[in-house]
Amino acid sequence: MLRPAVCQILKNNESTYSLVIAVAKRAREITDDAFESKTILDEKPVKTAVDEFASNEYRFVEDPAVRG
Repeated sequence: MLRPAVCQILKNNESTYSLVIAVAKRAREITDDAFESKTILDEKPVKTAVDEFASNEYRFVEDPAVRG
């Protein structure tokens, strides 16, 4: 289980689904960057992405039209 918890990252009624998609996209970016620069990652890309969202280094923006 990843820490921090989802409820610690989400604010203002944001969607858990949106967070999962954003973390997956960021993890893919981390993996692609490491592959291009031929570096070895010390920790898993998903953990790095979750930590970046938890520390507000990255944010996701939901489209209000999609939420209904």
